[in-house]
Amino acid sequence: MVSSDQRRRQLAREKFERQQQRREEARRRTRRLSVIIASSVAVVAVIAGGTYLAMGDDDKKDKTDASASASPSASASPSESSAPEPAMKIDKKAEYTMSLKTSQGDLGFTMKAAKTPHTTNSFKALADKGFFDGTKCHRLTTQGIFVLQCGDPKGDGTGGPGYTIPDENLTALGKAGADGTVTYPAGTVAMANTGQPHTGGSQFFLVYKDSKLPPTYTPFGTMDDASLKAVKDIGAAGVEGGAADGAPKKAVDISKAAVDKS
Repeated sequence: MVSSDQRRRQLAREKFERQQQRREEARRRTRRLSVIIASSVAVVAVIAGGTYLAMGDDDKKDKTDASASASPSASASPSESSAPEPAMKIDKKAEYTMSLKTSQGDLGFTMKAAKTPHTTNSFKALADKGFFDGTKCHRLTTQGIFVLQCGDPKGDGTGGPGYTIPDENLTALGKAGADGTVTYPAGTVAMANTGQPHTGGSQFFLVYKDSKLPPTYTPFGTMDDASLKAVKDIGAAGVEGGAADGAPKKAVDISKAAVDKS
């Protein structure tokens, strides 16, 4: 017999899948509208202006749909994901540490470049240019899965670095069970994505309690004990308004991020 806890996790996963499908549909609408506006350039100004306004309304709707999601996922428009990822400059045999100075204390996690070279290299490149400075951890989830999501410069789930990186290390947590999930242990740091392969950017999530998810999110870091405790405290404080997911009640503002070779 299925326990209430198992049923709750199943419903949460089904909700995540629906949200990811809506996000991909939003991306498709953006692509179609981009084609429409491009083909309208030669049309008279009045018609072109009408097309622009229509696209603006749909774009706002797409962003609303994306920001309403509670899954560890991220959405970016095609124009924001067209640049190449940073050139490989790290030592692929080394271990790196990412340190975050936040309004809730210092957070840190280690990254093994041998297992996730693209992810580690991207995070170092972003941190070196101050990409994460002045951002916030915009989403906390306290039911079904237990994660704090960060790394979005826009703060609404739609931001990214302008490029995507390949998925890595997806078999590290074992083979998926009959329910299609694996356990992301407390302390794990993993990449958010759009629900499609190889769509990670800058958004990542910190797991503060064992969480079952499909093995489609690159696990690339491990928090130290003090950082895990700090994120657990953020999770225990809950979400603004008492919801199961949304902005954390304890605001997590990142003032400085750095990645250094361990």
